[in-house]
Amino acid sequence: MSFNCGIIGLPNVGKSTIFSALTAVAAEAANYPFCTIEPNTGIVPVPDPRVEVLAGIAKSAKLIPTTIEFVDIAGLVRGASEGEGLGNQFLGHIRAVDALVHVVRCFDDENITHVHGTVSPKIDVEVIETELILSDLASVEKRIERVQKRARSGEKEAKAEFDLLEIAKKHLEAGTMLRLIDGGVPFRELDLLTSKPLLYCANVLEKDAARVPSVDAGGHLGELVRLAEASKASVVVISGPVEAEIAQLSPEERKPFLEEIGLKQSGLERLALAGYKLLDLITFFTIGPKEAHAWNCKVGSSAPQAAGKIHTDFERGFIRAEVIGYDDYVQHGGESGARDKGALRVEGKTYTMQDGDIVHFRFNV
Repeated sequence: MSFNCGIIGLPNVGKSTIFSALTAVAAEAANYPFCTIEPNTGIVPVPDPRVEVLAGIAKSAKLIPTTIEFVDIAGLVRGASEGEGLGNQFLGHIRAVDALVHVVRCFDDENITHVHGTVSPKIDVEVIETELILSDLASVEKRIERVQKRARSGEKEAKAEFDLLEIAKKHLEAGTMLRLIDGGVPFRELDLLTSKPLLYCANVLEKDAARVPSVDAGGHLGELVRLAEASKASVVVISGPVEAEIAQLSPEERKPFLEEIGLKQSGLERLALAGYKLLDLITFFTIGPKEAHAWNCKVGSSAPQAAGKIHTDFERGFIRAEVIGYDDYVQHGGESGARDKGALRVEGKTYTMQDGDIVHFRFNV
């Protein structure tokens, strides 16, 4: 199962334009609200030069990078938590994703309407956060009503859920996003919108595509960075028009184009990497003559859990993992050399996966 990030924001901030360029999925983009109704989904590769290095050593015939899924969710408006603008339906789509990418418009253009009539990252962020908070509050209150009778009767699990819901309600009533409370971890099991990890995507004009997101950036971008820092979030700068142009270029043409506008990586690469970090993922590899394959798993995953990312049978019948660290694999020229130098380790079920591990899983079903 792929990890996914939901792309959210107000209508007309450039979400669908960016999504279409990033994933080469023809998400409809138009100059009016609610042009996206059903969420569009696209799988994009996560750039990792280690795959090519490993493939070169193993002479792999095929390279398969790890991926991350992006879901383009229709624009929210003020009142969405009460159903305004098909809000309940859109909020339901957000509930299904692992993390949120909030696209915020950071440019002025009189030819592109803004739902509030003026461009203000502060207002945009406040509107979206308020709707997510109100939606969570309504959900929490309903769940408290359902569980409190069982909790009062002494049912242990119900009491634990009731106590957590009461804490969540207190923070939501104070206008606090739950992800800011201990990283949102205590509330993840409640599947609440405001507990999901979040990063901001600043949609800028082409001339600003290479700008560094900092409080010194000034203008709309500087304002968004200040808001992000206050809420412990990061900012990725992307220009919709630039990404649309990159999407039309061949791989050979992209590098000189990016260099010409002062970029080392495309928005796709920067957003994919930021999403990967946001989801707390690491990469491990399976390497052989047929293919060099990158896989992802959560930080702290055990060897059997990582094996399950390849196939459920691998996890169910896990016996052991033969592991070589990336640096050892490269230094010793591959699996054979690493084995000869004693750099290949045999790990059991309790082994915690490390970023860059090259693994061969042994299993029996």
